[in-house]
Amino acid sequence: MTFDPQQLGRSKSDLAETLRTLRRRANRTQVWLAQRCKMSQTKLSNIETGRATPSLVDVELLLSALGPPAGIAAEVRTLARLANTEWQGKRVSWRRGIDKRQAELAGLEQKTTAFRYFLPAMATDLLATPEYIRASLTHSPGDTSKTVARKLERQAVLHDSTKRFTFLLTEQAVRWAIAPPPVMAAHIDRLVSLSRLPNVRIGVLSTGATVSRGPMNTFTVYDRRLVTVETFTGRIVFQDPRDVAEHLSLFDAYTRHAHFADSARKLMEEWADAYRS
Repeated sequence: MTFDPQQLGRSKSDLAETLRTLRRRANRTQVWLAQRCKMSQTKLSNIETGRATPSLVDVELLLSALGPPAGIAAEVRTLARLANTEWQGKRVSWRRGIDKRQAELAGLEQKTTAFRYFLPAMATDLLATPEYIRASLTHSPGDTSKTVARKLERQAVLHDSTKRFTFLLTEQAVRWAIAPPPVMAAHIDRLVSLSRLPNVRIGVLSTGATVSRGPMNTFTVYDRRLVTVETFTGRIVFQDPRDVAEHLSLFDAYTRHAHFADSARKLMEEWADAYRS
């Protein structure tokens, strides 16, 4: 699927219009179609007017009931996949306020039980020291003190025993020096400490390990329902089960090459000592 942020915005209205047109061409009422698909008429009306985005399962039910030609059905499925993909631009986040983004992330973390983070370039804020977070915000506009505070508040979720975290970091992600050596040493010490929490697994992919899939992007999988992929200019949110499954498979593949527990801690302690020396 070719990624175009503007196309993502148009796809929701296009999908609503296409589904509405298909129903009318089939000479079916909303009542009939809603009953056939076992959904409320209100939900169907919201889908057809674009007020609600149908899930991929909803779309399959509607296509099955309406029976359009295969080519049109394929186009509708493509629109549905695009409609279930969201682009969140970094500049928009800056205009709204970075601290508001932190509140949104806290809400998402509250609803999630199993977290999987793949971190090829830098550590995530949940693992970082205050000094590391400040260094990571060097290129963000405005006063970042409130953002630092919100990021630190979010770290409390790591101590929620009902949640499970797996963090996979490349050696580069651990050692990339975004701050002076003393800050980096303290930051890596924190990673070692957090790896001892009973609900937190921190894995390290050391340089030189033979891994056939390249580390293209930072991504996070929330349970098995949603994936966020980070880029320099924003993030893509995938809710298509096929996209979620692909990232889960990739995460599992990376996990098989990673060091965990004492093996990972030994490596990180060596890297921290290298900064101290």
